[in-house]
Amino acid sequence: MHRRRFLAGLTGACAAGALPQALRAAEPARVLTATDVHVKDYPTVQAVQWIGEQLERETSGRVRIRMYHAGQLGRESEAIDMARFGAIAITRVYTGALNNAFPLTQALCLPYVFDSTEHLRRAIDGNVGAQVLRGFESRGLVGLAIYDSGPRCFYNIKHPIVVPGDLHGLKIRVPMSDIFIRMLRLFGANPTPLPLGEVFSGMETHMIDGAENNIRSFQSSRHFEAARYWSHSDHSWAPDVLLMSRKIFDSLEARDRETLLRLARESVGVMRTLWAQQEDDARRIVKDAGVAFNECDIPSFRAAAQPLLAHYRADPAIDALYRQIRDLA
Repeated sequence: MHRRRFLAGLTGACAAGALPQALRAAEPARVLTATDVHVKDYPTVQAVQWIGEQLERETSGRVRIRMYHAGQLGRESEAIDMARFGAIAITRVYTGALNNAFPLTQALCLPYVFDSTEHLRRAIDGNVGAQVLRGFESRGLVGLAIYDSGPRCFYNIKHPIVVPGDLHGLKIRVPMSDIFIRMLRLFGANPTPLPLGEVFSGMETHMIDGAENNIRSFQSSRHFEAARYWSHSDHSWAPDVLLMSRKIFDSLEARDRETLLRLARESVGVMRTLWAQQEDDARRIVKDAGVAFNECDIPSFRAAAQPLLAHYRADPAIDALYRQIRDLA
């Protein structure tokens, strides 16, 4: 229903473009449509809502943001295309979903390229992040900000994962990313690309045995009700990216573009504060629900991932970013 109303609104907006200038001058504030597949209280959703509140205040109501959360307008892959063609203004997307179309994001998704949250932030807050954000310009997008979202780990319905061999034969959901598909195969699992919204039912029906994600998503998606084993593999620290349609961005007044870019940068701190609070809460909630936590043999996972690193580092552009990231460790 949300998508039908939204698409109907687009038709009306196109018709409005034919109105005389004098009539358009009386139109209400410019409303920027934003999307996210996460739930309403998720840190990335709240960070974009914060941008909207500040933007409306600083532009005296000329520009506002309307957020559609919980995948109301479709999957991340659909949101990317809608933003590129100007059907929506802003979307928050996991970098794993961007790897194939925007190769520089691959450097951020490689296994064990980051050692910690602090290491990741040094990279994405500096030259590495700036290079990745500029990489979106070639395909109709503006990179507004990069949101870090903690380490990704394995969870499943069968047993603890300690070494890669424990994944052998398990059907593990992965995002639509060649990196994650190849990585899971090297670990011995059967990688199964699925949209996030299909993971819970997939585990309940045994179509898949588990997935990999950060602790906050594990909790907010209620996946812990099906998967009772959480294994601290920390195999990826792949962050999220806040993207905007270049077409819509360019249509804003110059002063509003500058304000939006500044607020997007400032929203990173807002998101991180929310993330720190909610990450701790999420861990407590799933532990209290009886999920079993265990540590992994990280060196064995690092060793298993080496062929994948070698493959991607054969690309000079990826290797250059990889070296910059490791220099910041």
